[in-house]
Amino acid sequence: MSSFRKALKSQQKNHKERSQPVFRKHLGHLEKKKDYKLRADDHHKKENTLAALRKKALDKNPDEFYFKMVSSQLKDGVHVANKAKGTEEENTEEQRKVMRTQDIRYVEMKRVAEGKKIERLKSELHLLDADNKQKNRHSFYLDSKQEVADFDLASHLDTAPELVDRVYNRPTLHTLETQTIQGAVEPLVIKKLARQRKHQYKILSQRIDREKKMFVIGQKIQTRKDLHDKNKKVKVSKETVNVSAVYKFEAKRKR
Repeated sequence: MSSFRKALKSQQKNHKERSQPVFRKHLGHLEKKKDYKLRADDHHKKENTLAALRKKALDKNPDEFYFKMVSSQLKDGVHVANKAKGTEEENTEEQRKVMRTQDIRYVEMKRVAEGKKIERLKSELHLLDADNKQKNRHSFYLDSKQEVADFDLASHLDTAPELVDRVYNRPTLHTLETQTIQGAVEPLVIKKLARQRKHQYKILSQRIDREKKMFVIGQKIQTRKDLHDKNKKVKVSKETVNVSAVYKFEAKRKR
């Protein structure tokens, strides 16, 4: 019987829903029954939700109180906990993302790789003319005030006046007279090299900051792993953005 019904259906004409007439094309797509059903279901769902919320608001006790109400407030329709005064943010968004997705071995591997790159950059740059490097002081001791007044730094260092401000590569007059200058001497080339050197120092500074962040993230992940220990522990200091929390564990003799 079912096979006969299927055979009849195979010979039936397919009834197609008509499309939007040409003179009504400007009104858009002609809504079909299935489109109306989706729109109606969505409308009734929203109506039911509003009715449930309205009933919940009517049934609410005006004298109801929770202590959580003191430490939270409503912002844009969302409950947000208020931060106590003097409290610092424990983790940045970047740190939370790394701690959620990565393992401590991965963080340690990246930190070691950054450390090697930092050492290589330091060996190339020598940090002789870095902007944040501590300025050295070179003191000269003279016997009288007249010598102080007549003191000439260039002649005392036996170099050209243009090279006095240099902290490195400051040849003497004898060297300048007897040897040829090696390297770039054109002003444009010197400026280009200075820009490249400044860019390298910027990269070095970024890598040092990244290595510090990786070290802090590794410490925080290790602290969270140590907290799974069942030994009694006391929190000594809170966790901040730059430092992990410090716990003091009870000394327990191992068997």
